[in-house]
Amino acid sequence: MTRAQEREQAFILIFERAFNMDVDADDIIGYAVEARLLEPSVFSVSLFKQTYEKLSEIDAVIEKYAIGWKIDRLSKVTLSVLRLAICEILFVDSIPQGVSANEAVELAKKYATADDAAFINGILGSFIRSFDNAVSGD
Repeated sequence: MTRAQEREQAFILIFERAFNMDVDADDIIGYAVEARLLEPSVFSVSLFKQTYEKLSEIDAVIEKYAIGWKIDRLSKVTLSVLRLAICEILFVDSIPQGVSANEAVELAKKYATADDAAFINGILGSFIRSFDNAVSGD
């Protein structure tokens, strides 16, 4: 399975959890495996769980960079893609930030609209630029 496929699995799990916030992460995985014979990889499960372990920090980033938008006004697809990408950027050092952003845009193109993909690209681009500036001390 490619990393892009693993990322897509994580996105699907994150998306499902967005509708079932009161359901345990392991139960979401179990339901996904049962319903679609999904066999999530170690990476996709780790990314899914880490997203929800760090949800308040991730959502704070989304709120900061989605200027003029409240989280509860974003579509579940857009929100799930953003959560996944920001989790990768913040917490998965082995993946370059640009790869996380590009993969997020591709997921949005597949599961949402071109406008959503452009919105996601803009938010992630702004976040990455400010993240890079903070790290470099600019």
